[in-house]
Amino acid sequence: MDTSSLDFSTYTQWLGILTLICLVLTILGFVFGWGIRFRLVGVTSFMVVLTAGIFALGLGLFTRTVVPGAVRFALVYDNGATQAVIAVPPKITESELEATLRQAADDLFSYGRNSIGGENQLTIRARVLLHPESGVSVPVYVGQVKRSLAKRDDDQMQIEIFPESLAKLEMNAKG
Repeated sequence: MDTSSLDFSTYTQWLGILTLICLVLTILGFVFGWGIRFRLVGVTSFMVVLTAGIFALGLGLFTRTVVPGAVRFALVYDNGATQAVIAVPPKITESELEATLRQAADDLFSYGRNSIGGENQLTIRARVLLHPESGVSVPVYVGQVKRSLAKRDDDQMQIEIFPESLAKLEMNAKG
């Protein structure tokens, strides 16, 4: 059985309504001095916990999409808001880089990210570490993607590949 977060939204709404009904019954129990009024407190408390749990479960169940052609990447830096950096392998092609940036944009999206300074975009930069000589590492940024912080399915994603940096990688691999 396939359960989506939309189903959990519906369940949360119905449980919220039932919780409110229990709360009204509990208040009536105290007003009229019913003998089960303290049991109603327990039932209402349980309903609040159950509703909150189903709501939280609905937030956490998002399917992970796989972008064809993407290579593995490592998250190097993430400020939890609008900036992130990933590391990609040095022998990456332009098409693999584009697919990897799309994958990273999907993987790093979260509703919990905050905009800083009014910027409402998440910028993810891809980099490769080059070692021109022993003991020296030089980061080379090969591309970046900018996506919305608010929409999970962002059709306005801006992917930018830096061809001069990819050429640097090729020259480093040759010599």
